[in-house]
Amino acid sequence: MTSLEHDFIEFALKARVLRFGEFKTKAGRLSPYFFNAGLFDTGLLLDQLGAFYAKKILEKRNAGELQFDMLFGPAYKGIPLVSTIAINLARLGLDLPWAFNRKEKKDHGEGGTIIGTPLSGRVLIVDDVISAGTSVRESIAMIRAEGAEPSGVAIAIDRMEKGGNAEVMTETSAVQDVEKTFSIPVVSIASLDNLLEFLKCGSEAAREFAGYADAVAAYRARYGA
Repeated sequence: MTSLEHDFIEFALKARVLRFGEFKTKAGRLSPYFFNAGLFDTGLLLDQLGAFYAKKILEKRNAGELQFDMLFGPAYKGIPLVSTIAINLARLGLDLPWAFNRKEKKDHGEGGTIIGTPLSGRVLIVDDVISAGTSVRESIAMIRAEGAEPSGVAIAIDRMEKGGNAEVMTETSAVQDVEKTFSIPVVSIASLDNLLEFLKCGSEAAREFAGYADAVAAYRARYGA
């Protein structure tokens, strides 16, 4: 676990965006933890979130793992995300065009469904998580329809969880399915393995939540891809 991954998990816990307990997922599984990016609900928290994304994206770009010319955020959670990421990348010296979509096509004013810079070149999609991959697939279809090329996806946390539901599971995760199906990389600020390492690291911030480590580990063992 890098310092960026450690700091992001600590940040998400302090903001109560990452919580422990018993939560039912879309797949019908009872998860001991839950991550809700919609709870980064103040200007400061959103700005700090964008800074974490920007650092991870630049790290992967500098390593040659991501290549992109602009950013795209799918409605609705992707809209504030792409905004804050673009601002934070500009602060770090990478000023890029960005766009998002509206769910309902507009037939007056500027019209269309894409707002911001017209989609072109290599497009990096930004979102909070990939659960079933539906949002990413819709984004890729929109990007290709405009003659641009999706070049990667950046998310906050990778649950590293097998697809399917509580009874029938696939062998791969939604993230792995996206990478395989579309031949594009998916990068996350942190992952479930990072969370487990954090809970066991013994730091002052981790000790408060260390009691959940066994439950998270059991969930990883049962549903992990």
